[in-house]
Amino acid sequence: MRKIIVNAIGREARVAVLEGNRLVELYIERPEEHRIVGNIYKGKVENVLPGMQAAFVDIGMDKNAFLYVDDCLPPTIDKTKGKTPSINELITKGQQLTVQVSKEAFGTKGARVTTQISLPGRYIVYLPNVPYVGVSRRIQREKERERLRSIVRDILRPEEGVILRTLAAGVTQTELEADILFLRARWEQVQTDKRDARPPMLIYEDISLVSRVVRDFVSEDVEEVIIDSRSRYAEVRALLGRYQPKLEEKIRLYNGREDIFAYYDLDGEVERALRRKVWLKSGGYLVIDQTEALTVFDVNTGKFTGSHDLEETVVKTNLEACREIARQLRLRNVGGIIIIDFIDMSVEEHRNRVRDCMEVELRKDKTKTHLLGFTQLGLLEMTRKKERHNLTDVLQRSCPCCEGKGRILAEETLLGMLERELIGHSRNDRADAVLVELHPHMVRYFFEHKYVDELQDSTGMSVHIKENPTLDEQHYRIAFIGSEEEVRARVEA
Repeated sequence: MRKIIVNAIGREARVAVLEGNRLVELYIERPEEHRIVGNIYKGKVENVLPGMQAAFVDIGMDKNAFLYVDDCLPPTIDKTKGKTPSINELITKGQQLTVQVSKEAFGTKGARVTTQISLPGRYIVYLPNVPYVGVSRRIQREKERERLRSIVRDILRPEEGVILRTLAAGVTQTELEADILFLRARWEQVQTDKRDARPPMLIYEDISLVSRVVRDFVSEDVEEVIIDSRSRYAEVRALLGRYQPKLEEKIRLYNGREDIFAYYDLDGEVERALRRKVWLKSGGYLVIDQTEALTVFDVNTGKFTGSHDLEETVVKTNLEACREIARQLRLRNVGGIIIIDFIDMSVEEHRNRVRDCMEVELRKDKTKTHLLGFTQLGLLEMTRKKERHNLTDVLQRSCPCCEGKGRILAEETLLGMLERELIGHSRNDRADAVLVELHPHMVRYFFEHKYVDELQDSTGMSVHIKENPTLDEQHYRIAFIGSEEEVRARVEA
C-alpha cells in the first residue's frame, strides 16, 4: 500500500510518495521554478538547421526551445519506412507553430518541444490530432485491453486518438467518456486562445503539482493522502469528486503543529538521498556518481560477509542492491544512461536472477525505463527517460569553492602555489617582509607543520600569517609587502 504526504504550506510545495512506509518519490515545486513540461505555446521559428534536422523555436523562455524533425512530422508519416524528410521541408524560419514542451531545459540546453500535442487526464492521454488508440503495457489482460479499445473508439472523432493509462483498467464507459469529453473541451479552448495569441505566448498550462500527483497516483492501492494545507485539501477533494468520488475518503487534512515532513521523518530521508554512499540493510552499500552524461551505481559487499560461501554472499548483496537502486532511481529522479557495476558473479544463472529482479523492481516506476542487459565487462546497462531535473540539481548548487568537483586543493598544493608566488615577489620587489591572509583552518595547518618557517627559508623574507574567515580553504591573499616594521604594524592593526 502506498501513502502520499503533501506539504503545501509556504512558498514551496513538496509531495512525498511512500511505499511500505519508505520514501520512493519526491516532487518539489517552487514559484520561481514552474514546471513547463506539458505546457503548450504559440511559438515562432527562429532558426532552421537542416544539418542537425532540428529547429530553434522562441516560446518566450531565456533559451529558445529545440524541435527535432521527428517531433514535427505529421502523424500520418511512418518513420520506419522510407527516408525522413528534411526539416526545412516541414517548417520555415519565421513560421508560427503550436508546440508542447516534452522535456525541461537542462544546463545550457533549452527545452525540447513537439508539435504532436497530448493532454493527460486521469484515465487517458488525449491526442487531438493523432487517430491512434494505445493501451498501457501494465494492463496485461488482452480481454481488458480490447474492451477499453472498443469503448474509446465509439467515443472518439476520426481525427482523435488516446493512450489508455494504467488507471483505466476496470473503469466504466461513463468514466472514460467523461475524461475524453473534458479533455476535448480543454483542447477546443486552447484552439480559441491560439487564434488571438501573438507569439511567443503560453496558451495552455498543466495543473499544479499537488493536483497532478493526485490525478496520476491516487487509486485503490493508495492507503491515504495527507495534506497540511486547507486550500490544497479542498482542491484535491474537488478534483477527485469529478473523477473518483469514492476515493475522496482517502484524503485527510493534517492539523498537527509539527511540520508534516518532520512528523513522518521524511526530512532525514531527503537528506540521505543527497549522499554519495547508500547503505544496504545487509551491511553492503552503493556508491552513486552522477555526471552530465551518465550515472554510475557501484555495488559493494561492505560489512556483509554472508554465512555459507562467497558466491551466495555476492548474489544476496546484488539482489538487495537491485531493490535499492530501483528506489534510488525514482527518489533521485535519475535520467539518461545508467551503468550498474554489480559485484562480479561467475555463474550465468546468478546474472539472470539479478537482471530479472531488476526488471521486476523497475515495473513500479512510472517513468519509462529500458533495461539493455549485461555488457562483456559485467556492467548492467539501462536508460531512464529524463523529464525533469534530478533531486540533486533541485536541492543543491555547485560549490563555489570546488566548482562542483567535490574536491578542493590539498594543503601542500596551496603551500606550493604560495611559495612560488612569494619567491617571485622576493626577486622583483626586493621586500623584507610579507603579510599573507589565509582561511583559519589553513593558518592552523601551516603553523602545526612549520610551513611558515619553510616559506621564510625558501623566500628569504619574513612571512607573517593572518586569519581571514572570508577566504575559502583553497585560496590565499597577499595583503601587503614591505619592510618588517610596516608588515608588523599591519598584523597588529
